Amino acid sequence: MNIQRKPEWLRKKVNPGDQNEMRQLLGELRLNTVCQQALCPNISECFACGQATFLILGRNCTRLCSFCNVEKTLPLPVDTDEPARVAEAVHRLKLSHVVITSPTRDDLSDGGAAIYAATVAAIRCSSPATRIELLVPDFQGVVSSMESVVAARPDIIAHNVETVPRLYQIRNGADYRRSLEVLRNCAEMAPDIRTKSGIMLGMGELEEEVLQVLSDLRGVWCSYLSIGQYLAPSRKHYPVQEYVPPELFESLRVAALEMGFSHVESGPYVRSSYHAGKYA
Repeated sequence: MNIQRKPEWLRKKVNPGDQNEMRQLLGELRLNTVCQQALCPNISECFACGQATFLILGRNCTRLCSFCNVEKTLPLPVDTDEPARVAEAVHRLKLSHVVITSPTRDDLSDGGAAIYAATVAAIRCSSPATRIELLVPDFQGVVSSMESVVAARPDIIAHNVETVPRLYQIRNGADYRRSLEVLRNCAEMAPDIRTKSGIMLGMGELEEEVLQVLSDLRGVWCSYLSIGQYLAPSRKHYPVQEYVPPELFESLRVAALEMGFSHVESGPYVRSSYHAGKYA
């Protein structure tokens, strides 16, 4: 069932005027953000505060997830100067915490791991005090790619499972168990680097399925968790099945903390990188 009318708690206004300064900087440095590509409802709030989640490795994804607004066309060649430009943006914005993500690049032998590592190194040089969070794809399960990312020594490595296993047909090319293994491998390689994951609600999942996902994440030593409401970017995307009330988000937050997660953000407008600096 496609719910057309949003409830009162999901009517946040997006003000383009609050985004001008950030958009100017991004244009000058030729950088992309997932905030823009994913049509994030929090974009005005974050851009106005000088916060952005940088999208490296281009804007085109090699997978066909039906919930995501990132473009699905042939990716451009890797831009090796991009890490330096991201570092420049972090320096100018004086960010205490930055999130770096990318589309999935199955066309690259390492999935883009080398550019992730180069971006961490560039930020460390110009902004050594900045906390760095990488939100990575699954690298098709290639362990050497995960090793490259871990060796770069970010502060947090995130990989989102997005939904419950039963609904993984909306994640074309992804595999639930492989995603868990990404988190497990990173945690085993560097126990001092916190791992993080995220899940969306309102896609047709059952509460007991969500609780099982949370248990699975704890089983691979995932420390941080985000839970948010899925909002379809357009009528062409996978339709929203339910608008989940805030009370259930709070109930899941409490349950996750009881399972042992160190920090949980759970609410209708929560996204993986929303208030990312609060995770500790």
